[in-house]
Amino acid sequence: MEKSCSLLVYFDKSTPAIANEIKAALEGNEVEAKIDGMKKAIMLLLNGENLPQLFITIVRYVLPCEDHTVQKLLLLYLEIIDKKDAKGQVLPEMILICQNLRNNLQHPNEYIRGVTLRFHCRMNEMEIIEPLIPSVLVNLDNRHSYIRRNAILAIMTIYKLPHGDQLLADAPEMIEKVLTTEQDQSAKRNAFLMLFSCAQERAINYLLTHVDRISEWGELLQLVVLELIRKICKTNRAEKGRYIKIIISLLTAPSPAVVYECAGTLVSLSSAPSAINAAANTYCQLLSSQSDHNVKLILLDRLTELKSSHRDIMVNLIMDVLRAVSSPNLDIRRKTLDIVLNLVTPRNINEVVLTLKKEVMKTESGELEKNGDYRQMLVQAIHTCAIKFPEVASTVVHLLMDFLGDSNVASALDVVIFVREITESNPMLRVSIITRLLDTFYQIRAARVCSCALWIIGEYCHSLSEVESGIATIKQCLGDLPFYTDSEEGEPSDFSKKSQQVNSNTVSSKKPVILADGTYATQSAASEKAFSPPTVVGSLSSGNLRSLLLTGDFFLGAVVSCTLTKLILRYEEVQPSKVEVNKAYTQALLIMVSIIQLGRSSFLSHPIDNDSHDRIILCIRLLCNTGDEIRKIWLQSCRESFVKMISDKQLHETEEIKAKTHISYAQPDDLIDFYHLKSRKGMSQLELEDEVQDDLKRATGEFVKDGDDGNKLNRIFQLTGFSDPVYAEAYVTVHHYDIVLDVTIINRTKETLQSMCLELATMGDLQLVDRPQNYTLAPESSRQIKTNIKVSSTETGVIFGNIVYETSNVFERVVVVLNDIHIDIMDYISPAVCGDAAFRTMWAEFEWENKVAVNTIIQNEKEFLDHIIKSTNMKCLTGPPALEGECGFLAANLYAKSVFGEDALVNISIEKQADAKLSGYIRIRSKTQGIALSLGDKITLQQKGSG
Repeated sequence: MEKSCSLLVYFDKSTPAIANEIKAALEGNEVEAKIDGMKKAIMLLLNGENLPQLFITIVRYVLPCEDHTVQKLLLLYLEIIDKKDAKGQVLPEMILICQNLRNNLQHPNEYIRGVTLRFHCRMNEMEIIEPLIPSVLVNLDNRHSYIRRNAILAIMTIYKLPHGDQLLADAPEMIEKVLTTEQDQSAKRNAFLMLFSCAQERAINYLLTHVDRISEWGELLQLVVLELIRKICKTNRAEKGRYIKIIISLLTAPSPAVVYECAGTLVSLSSAPSAINAAANTYCQLLSSQSDHNVKLILLDRLTELKSSHRDIMVNLIMDVLRAVSSPNLDIRRKTLDIVLNLVTPRNINEVVLTLKKEVMKTESGELEKNGDYRQMLVQAIHTCAIKFPEVASTVVHLLMDFLGDSNVASALDVVIFVREITESNPMLRVSIITRLLDTFYQIRAARVCSCALWIIGEYCHSLSEVESGIATIKQCLGDLPFYTDSEEGEPSDFSKKSQQVNSNTVSSKKPVILADGTYATQSAASEKAFSPPTVVGSLSSGNLRSLLLTGDFFLGAVVSCTLTKLILRYEEVQPSKVEVNKAYTQALLIMVSIIQLGRSSFLSHPIDNDSHDRIILCIRLLCNTGDEIRKIWLQSCRESFVKMISDKQLHETEEIKAKTHISYAQPDDLIDFYHLKSRKGMSQLELEDEVQDDLKRATGEFVKDGDDGNKLNRIFQLTGFSDPVYAEAYVTVHHYDIVLDVTIINRTKETLQSMCLELATMGDLQLVDRPQNYTLAPESSRQIKTNIKVSSTETGVIFGNIVYETSNVFERVVVVLNDIHIDIMDYISPAVCGDAAFRTMWAEFEWENKVAVNTIIQNEKEFLDHIIKSTNMKCLTGPPALEGECGFLAANLYAKSVFGEDALVNISIEKQADAKLSGYIRIRSKTQGIALSLGDKITLQQKGSG
């Protein structure tokens, strides 16, 4: 059984030491051999070995040694050996070390004195400590500060021991005198810490007496002062007024650690606007002055907490927070933008957007490798600002349109989606946006961006000049027709080879693709890598649409056909000349037929897919035979659906914001103080503000914590049976990164249980922190044992073990096996939100998938989805309009994020059978195996529901 030790000692486990070898090394005269022998002895003891025969050898041959390393190892050895027998009495041979410890406490060398005093801080045996107390007290007046600071800690430890206050009754008074005369900052800090821990009133008196000199104290002492203030104000809130002044004065301290602690203490103790403003300003100053990325992330977390509770104050500091985007770290930039987007108001929107525009222009330099990802974040931030405040869209939309041809496809896609939404929501900008889009269309290099841009051209080109420009742009980007000649079909031409070489970065694929609603569709498409500039064929430069079509992207070909169909139908309405209309009809039909001809030829590696073929054929038939009803569907209904989608999205976001708004209620009989009737005598402005804020909190019920007693009872696990001689139960508290087991053990027998030990083990990514200890349990008495377990990943874990004890009547140890405790994955995941594009990207990247067949007695699709959402604690990304209606099918995407930053993706696809039963599959994907398997097991257990 491993023991605890206050120092790590290196030990080569491949060559285990033998007690006789250690004994021989210790008895020799060589110092190096003694050091090596002591290290081996300590490591064997730490690993559960018992070496009683070495004690006398160490007393005889090691105690007299003057070497500092040997003396330090000797103190470590004395720290970890058993100093008491089975009855709890100190072993008689321990008296042999008392004289050595006394000599060390009076040693002329200050190092020996210091380490011996530190050793006293780790001793609990009063029989050994008591005769050494006079020697410890003498060291308080030593000229070396190293000895004085350790002497103070030793006195504090002795005073805290049982009956220690009787042995050192005047210790607080003695330490208070030392505190007034001490000049060394570390010793002064230890003295104040001793008063803070053992005589709080004296510490408070000293603090208030020297309140004008606190700013001159050292960093260590100031940190202890802040800890004392937090403790006082939490126990007695009425006293916090005078202490907040001390905290405010420390905000100007030179130490960043002290300033950070001051700000945190202010936020925890006061809700006064001036106090919160001071804390927020402090965080912003540290954010700009500190260079360490981890420190910046911590400060941004603190600012995020302030934003949620004191948004009005944080709004004034938005530009100070926004300066953090100058950091090259993407995580810092992402957190900064998240904070800023929640603080944007009509007053500061112009400044924020101007700064974001400058950052976008900086990303064009290409100096940093993450510029593309950063640009994507900036585009999304500007998009959010423009949706909230449409008046700023005109200042940014044309700048962003320069990035439609960005090599980072995700960034370019965000730009074109932003342009699409702005075009609909800002009618005044449509003409300029369409003109700019037609001018820059040839620069677009990704198929998905081209598809969205073509949709915008097809929907918003209304005037004669716009429609003609749209048709001309598409024709120019498609190049000369046909796409290949008859000679090329039998023998691929040089152009084909060149085209394939040019587009070597664009890989054609035919595979299932997840659509926006979570369902799968087969689609032949090119991967989203940007291609190189097209080569010249004949006298014309081949355009971007032509190059993408020649890679086999026929989905884009179908989009081109639909766009041309819309433009031709609108051209017929605005062009009075029938000759020009007929010419446009024939040109559009020629383009569509050429795309189908290319798809059916052997010129490309794979033919056109059925979906794209049918859509192009539909466009051809429509142009050959148009009617008013069809014209209405193509020219009006598509756009109406898009408008409805945007309004539903905004409504959904508004509802989410309302749901997040915290509404507090006061109890009917709560006391409410009225600000105007309050006595202001002797109160500063800050104290008055703080009192008012406390009254408001009390009135709105923020001081009333919901005691969820029902959930607490669910956390209690019975570990043994009622008939066992020892009854045990555990209360499990799950924090983010650790689990606390509070185990209650009751001795139900009439005998004393000796050497009782709670032995635990874990399965999964759980790790025990505390070493098991032995206890003695009296008849019919109980004991509380707390154990900490570290959690390293989101995975279902199991805690198991047993209780071992001895009794006087039984010679063998008794073992009581405990019930297993299963740690639920739901404690570590929480609902989260991500965009459809991000969801599909992660779905394609994540390699771990768990497929669970639907097996439930629930017969309603929506009811089954709600049951899974509630059981898995996930967020449904599929909007309510997509889930409405009774069609017998349902497909939905769910998303959650763990406390460790892991993503959990779930796709539910179900169908109602003829017998009213539901069938289908639930697919779980994640980056790690543990979360996929654990979530799958949870769904398998919970999916049946209650019917």
